[in-house]
Amino acid sequence: MSQPHRFEKSENFDTSADAVAPETGRDSAIARAIAVLDLTFGRGAERNYDIRLWDGTTLRGEVSPPADFALLIRRRGTLRRMLLRPSELSIVEAVISNDLEVDGNLESAMGLGDSIGKRIQSVRGIAGLIPKVMALPRDDEAPPLHESRYGRSLRLLTPRARKSTGAEIRFHYDVGNDFYALWLDPSMIYTCAYYRKESDDLATAQINKLNHICRKLRLKPGERFLDIGCGWGGLVMHAAEHYGVEASGITLSAAQGEWAQKRIFERGLGDRCRIEVLDFRDLPINARFDKISSVGVTEHVPENRQPDYFANVFQALEAGGLFLNHCEVSTRAARRTHSVGEGIGRWLWKRDQFIDKYVFPDAKLVPLACVIRSAESVGFEVRDIESLREHYMMTLRAWVRGLERRKADAIELVGERTYRVWRLYMSAGAFGFRTGGLNIVQTLLAKPAANGKSNVPLTRDDIYS
Repeated sequence: MSQPHRFEKSENFDTSADAVAPETGRDSAIARAIAVLDLTFGRGAERNYDIRLWDGTTLRGEVSPPADFALLIRRRGTLRRMLLRPSELSIVEAVISNDLEVDGNLESAMGLGDSIGKRIQSVRGIAGLIPKVMALPRDDEAPPLHESRYGRSLRLLTPRARKSTGAEIRFHYDVGNDFYALWLDPSMIYTCAYYRKESDDLATAQINKLNHICRKLRLKPGERFLDIGCGWGGLVMHAAEHYGVEASGITLSAAQGEWAQKRIFERGLGDRCRIEVLDFRDLPINARFDKISSVGVTEHVPENRQPDYFANVFQALEAGGLFLNHCEVSTRAARRTHSVGEGIGRWLWKRDQFIDKYVFPDAKLVPLACVIRSAESVGFEVRDIESLREHYMMTLRAWVRGLERRKADAIELVGERTYRVWRLYMSAGAFGFRTGGLNIVQTLLAKPAANGKSNVPLTRDDIYS
């Protein structure tokens, strides 16, 4: 007899019995659905979470310790829609469309895609699954998808010579400043925070991060500072106000630029701080800066174009200047063997296509080694590298909690489908950073002066003093 799950259950889940089987006269599709679930999710002896079907039938997970989530198959046609062409993307889309519901900790459920993939990603596995899926009912309709904007395919983006720029960025950020303001900190910082203590709240951790970057760059009054991909201008304003620099920020999102310029005016920083809606590659060729930062930008530059990106930064930086590059990298990509069979498997399973289609079109994470190689190839010297992996896990969890607290407001602003996309995307990110599939790294790069001087102290003591 399995133990009851130790988590707060919603009214959608009846957990009064260890296993509730279909009764005589109940929906005949239940038995067929259970056969499919056994193949894809595993029998109760192989699971630590419950699965509840649309009629109330509950399949108990028997593995300890119990999970802090459960699954709800909402409709008769859910499994058929989700598994007729099984893939990671089809499972994600079932959650987005509310065909499949995760009750409890969504982050904990993020490993299910890989688990299902291991069960069925073989000729034998597919051969055993498809006939059972074909036997499932097709007499109910898929739930309505009202927000077609976030269901569009990457193919619908206008082909451009410049990839990973305007259209892709607007796709993500122009969902609206009011939506982001629901769950970001008051400074609207949408990048990894820096937790000096685990007890830090999100706002404190984000201010910590801004100071951490400014100190690593050794910003000094009067220096010309550029933040590439400045978002809502939090770092630019902080650097101008607290470090006395002449700060400039550029973003590809008009929504961000308008918000930032208004905030700069309100804070009386207009004489030393400005934001432009501008592609970095369109900076005047004679533009020069003493210090440059790029926070959350490199992950949107394709691997084969990263040398060009770093070359542009190198040109804009004065000799003896410093550049801090803060970006996500893929540890999974670094470990991959790149065999033909593995590539085919990834393509069939549509791995990582959720981010491409619904969140950040054209964002492709590369291993850290690729980023460093690209930077060094144009003349940068690596002076410091710091992983903030656990910090981003904590940041994403804080964002998810904030979004969930403001669920009603978020749905009113952008609809339930978009709410589900962002909750899923950030929960998946937290899972990736927790399990080590993702990392986020700050790399301090120097453009040495003619005499080799890098203007970096002998130790890091000044950063933490």
